[in-house]
Amino acid sequence: MNPIFQYNQYLLKRQVFALAGKFRFYAPNGQLVMYSEQKMFKLREDIRVYADEAKTQEVLMIKARQIMDFSAAFDVVDSASGQKVGALRRKGLASILRDEWEILDVSDNVIGKLFEDSMALALVRRFLTGLVPQNYDITVGATRAADLKQNFNPFSYQLNLDFSMDVAHALDRRIGIAAGILLAAIEGRQS
Repeated sequence: MNPIFQYNQYLLKRQVFALAGKFRFYAPNGQLVMYSEQKMFKLREDIRVYADEAKTQEVLMIKARQIMDFSAAFDVVDSASGQKVGALRRKGLASILRDEWEILDVSDNVIGKLFEDSMALALVRRFLTGLVPQNYDITVGATRAADLKQNFNPFSYQLNLDFSMDVAHALDRRIGIAAGILLAAIEGRQS
């Protein structure tokens, strides 16, 4: 596996003033370790993640299975091997009030979930867009594996991804990174 997936913490920054979504991942030391850019006018999401802004080495693919789907599923593929590492599926109706996703293994069995921290804060966020930062938890089974917390900044979208509580590495970091991008791209588009 590529060493850029070894960190316990990342900072994702979404470029605000861009026609297409541009995402940069930084290691704890501030070094840029991944870059992603959404393609414009795509009917089906196909997000590519690179090891640098020059896009010389593709490391991850996030591909929607269908064109338009309320409960969309996104396959996460390791670009080096071409192997699917899992998937993320949005829970359509459940996500109206509180964002919720299922984490799937390579055979599409549910192994965990990604969800907003509290129903009350989720409802407040729906009405006060941008004023209350989002906070998500990822669990694998019953164990908390990651915390994805948005920084409060009205001028830029920043999401801290913290995998440090996952000492057993139950969650593949590539799935966690894909979750961060999808939250910034898909959920961020709704804001």
